[in-house]
Amino acid sequence: MGWDVNPSRVDFIVDLLYGFMIFVSVVLIAVVGTGVGVAFGLGVLASYAIHVGWKMARFDPDWMTTEVVKQVEETVTEEVERTVDDTVKQVEATVGDAVGEEVEKTVEDTVSKEVEKTVGDTVSKEVEKTVGDTVSEQVEKTVSEAIPEEVEKTVEETVSDEVDEVIEKVDEMADGSDETG
Repeated sequence: MGWDVNPSRVDFIVDLLYGFMIFVSVVLIAVVGTGVGVAFGLGVLASYAIHVGWKMARFDPDWMTTEVVKQVEETVTEEVERTVDDTVKQVEATVGDAVGEEVEKTVEDTVSKEVEKTVGDTVSKEVEKTVGDTVSEQVEKTVSEAIPEEVEKTVEETVSDEVDEVIEKVDEMADGSDETG
């Protein structure tokens, strides 16, 4: 029986070795110094990133393009949605203001003209009727009350004056006949 190479086992062993190398870099930082340990650790991490990229390409050659397409789709979708939302808000605001002002102006003009016409006609007719009726009634009432009183007063005064004059003349005549007779 020979040594059969199973890709899953090889990947597991390689991942374990990279983990061990990262542990060695931590030990080097503690023992030798920070500069050497950090340099070794960065080298291990860079080579591990290259290994992961190679492994992904080997198992799924389209993973890189799929990820890029997915990211581009998400970014474009978000940007388009944001732009559309902003544009819709601007259009709504502009159209809402314009339509609101136009409707307000039209309604105000129409209502103002209609109210002015209706109120003018109604008030004119009502005032004419009421004034006509009231003046007619008032004149009739005043004339029917004032004229008989005035005529009665004037006749009474005139008759009284005339009677007084006639009495004076009669008295003068009577006095004149007493003196002569």
